[in-house]
Amino acid sequence: MIDLFSEVAKFCDLTIPDSHKVPIAIIGAGGIVDGAHLPAYKKAGLQVVGITDVDLSKAAEVAARHGIATVYKDVDELLADPTAQVIDIAVPAVAQPDIFLKVAGAGRNILAQKPMATTVADGVRMADAVAANKIVAAVNHQLRFEEGMAAAHKMVELGWVGTVTNMTFHVNLITPWELWPWAKDLERLEVMLHSIHYHDVVRWFLGEPNTVFCAAGRTKDQYPKGETRTISTYLFDQGVTALVHANHINRGGDNYAEYRIDGDKGSIRGTMGLLYDYPVGRVDTLEVNSQVAGTDGWTPYPVTTRWFPDAFMGTMGSVMGAIATGAPLRSSVADTVGTLKLVAALYESMDSGLAVKL
Repeated sequence: MIDLFSEVAKFCDLTIPDSHKVPIAIIGAGGIVDGAHLPAYKKAGLQVVGITDVDLSKAAEVAARHGIATVYKDVDELLADPTAQVIDIAVPAVAQPDIFLKVAGAGRNILAQKPMATTVADGVRMADAVAANKIVAAVNHQLRFEEGMAAAHKMVELGWVGTVTNMTFHVNLITPWELWPWAKDLERLEVMLHSIHYHDVVRWFLGEPNTVFCAAGRTKDQYPKGETRTISTYLFDQGVTALVHANHINRGGDNYAEYRIDGDKGSIRGTMGLLYDYPVGRVDTLEVNSQVAGTDGWTPYPVTTRWFPDAFMGTMGSVMGAIATGAPLRSSVADTVGTLKLVAALYESMDSGLAVKL
């Protein structure tokens, strides 16, 4: 099986060649930058030349902790410095479009934090700006680069499970929403901020659904205002289905985060270790049972990296690879417009109680 897995492992490799590495500047100094972006960039050997945030004291604190030389007073000062060739925009989605359009207008390449925008219209404007300014711009959908998920995608691409018939995510955990006080009063919460990872990955595996349905709920006295429990179903051509079930108020103490991909010649199953004890997490798992590859039952794939922070090397590496070689982006801004359309349809279903056709 070692030889069989070699092509899969190559697809999952997060190494960024030295010839692709270019300087980065960051807009935003929140927890995700401090705890994931910057550790990943250090691990990859990338240079972060400067950072800014609306809270300059926070930016200075993060800069000191990670050895970043420059704290820009604002976005304009950052863009006046030509050093950085990629601008990492890591701010809440409601604030992203205006910043994104300014950065794109300055002709700078971009990695934008997911979900990129809160509306499809803003997403379209951002994609149009990328095309008009001829820049490289991706969205930080790191789950596409998480090793277990990427390995599963390559196994499907290689035909190991035949034709995919169903894909499911089951997530049941206690999420510390208090870590994101800016999200407390958001009316659109779980799908937009968390399950968007899974919805984006479903699109990556299966393409665009024909019909979706979403039911949502919340529990008494929960910290955030928005939905914290969702069940989303998809129907594709030829009867292919998908399900995303996420519960963030699990009082049973048995956190789990599982996914499964079934085909007519085998199945893949895995766990997302990050969510068992967020943000510390544990090692992910992945197993495949394939009639095509001849696995002789369930065979584990040796996952060696983690979603946080390792997958963040993948999103930035993809941008740098596209700059250096013109390689296609795994999570482009244009493709993310499709994820925003899917999210909008799920909220339409949630609000109406009806299935929505895309």
